[in-house]
Amino acid sequence: MKGMTLEAMTKACQGVYHGDNSLLKKEVGSITTDSRTVSKDSLFIAIKGARSDGHKFISDCFGAGALCCISENELEGEDRPYIQVESSLQALKDLAQLYRDNLDVKVIGITGSVGKTSTKETIASVLSTRYKVLKTQGNFNNEIGLPLTVFCLQEDDEIAVLEMGISDFGEMSRLAKIARPDIAVITNIGLCHLEMLKTRDGILKAKTEMFDYMNPEGIAILNGDDDKLVTVNEVNGKKPWFYGVSNKNDIYAENVENLGLMGMKCTMKNVPVADGIHTFSVNIPVPGYHMVYNALAAAAVGAKLGLTSEEIQRGLENLETIAGRNHIIKADSFLIIDDCYNANPISMKASIDVIGSAIGRKVCILGDMFELGNDEKQLHYEVGEYLGSKSIDVLITVGELAESIAIGALDYMDSHDDAYECRVYKFADRDSMLDEIENILEKEDNILIKASHGMEFPKVVEQIQKLQL
Repeated sequence: MKGMTLEAMTKACQGVYHGDNSLLKKEVGSITTDSRTVSKDSLFIAIKGARSDGHKFISDCFGAGALCCISENELEGEDRPYIQVESSLQALKDLAQLYRDNLDVKVIGITGSVGKTSTKETIASVLSTRYKVLKTQGNFNNEIGLPLTVFCLQEDDEIAVLEMGISDFGEMSRLAKIARPDIAVITNIGLCHLEMLKTRDGILKAKTEMFDYMNPEGIAILNGDDDKLVTVNEVNGKKPWFYGVSNKNDIYAENVENLGLMGMKCTMKNVPVADGIHTFSVNIPVPGYHMVYNALAAAAVGAKLGLTSEEIQRGLENLETIAGRNHIIKADSFLIIDDCYNANPISMKASIDVIGSAIGRKVCILGDMFELGNDEKQLHYEVGEYLGSKSIDVLITVGELAESIAIGALDYMDSHDDAYECRVYKFADRDSMLDEIENILEKEDNILIKASHGMEFPKVVEQIQKLQL
């Protein structure tokens, strides 16, 4: 790893080096916090977690070929190299910052209340038409995951597309200090993590901490249809680039056409590529109106980094979905929308819109949404009201909070004579629902499966895929 010598790392994390001084100029080959992934010449960072203490595995890591370990403890009798630090977690972040500084790579930082992952995937797909791109994998978007993502960078990587997730004030500043984005993308300011951030204004303040450590020459790319983000007039002395459908100040979309579960079609306008301002049509092969916004963000990033309109179009039309994020699964008996990685009120409503575009019977299996603060039941109820206003055939709720979704849907139907008739089922937990699901579903149903990560709904996806009707 370029520049990651034992000497440089000891200095970066303000540690105390123990071991053979002749090795101080030697670079490590990789950095990990997982003892199972240690390889020859790697650095193992021993972290005390809720379930286990990495310090217990230091000896095993040396045996597996680790060149050095990071430890909060003095290792009595250990003659192999280790760096003693006050905090292994802080050392992890310090070393990620050092490594990012050593590499000539452009960084795209992505945050927002909803759509971070799908926007990351869209941007990476577009940029990959020209550049060698590293993107955040899975949920590695926090103060442990982001450094581990940075450590995956290779010297020939040209761009890193990094997802950055937070739940409290100050977190984004710490993440941005590591990532130091050249381009900062914010998708929206919605209702999530309200327990700590309290209001949408609080969320705006926390998300825009990303600007604190941006490249001074960089640019912010923001959703201009978001009423909070549009108030950001200047970032580091520069006007942000705005994208949107209603907001036509910068890059925008017209002629938006819903192709159902086959995706979206639109015309991209005012795209400032190298040879001029271009307009072009694009078919986005992922369902949901929100994908138009993701595509616009990706087009803005691509334009900023010198892509042609043809490259942007190709990247968008080759986009693939990932498990848990509006992932379309064609099972033997059903068409499933696997969107169960996480959920909040805005993303839940967006997913209801997606399933609403399906042809045939439409079923929503919705679970609890977590971290919504004191108004959590009301926010679930409002999702139910929203669903009640759509053409959904079956609603199945799972969990105590999600029961309010069912109540909201039923109340809406009771108070609106023209409401679509939706059959509603309520279950206390996932297993009791799965025991009855075969009696509710019908062959060729279109099924949305969505809940917060803690509900473990991938198990729902797995079992429903196996059903034979």
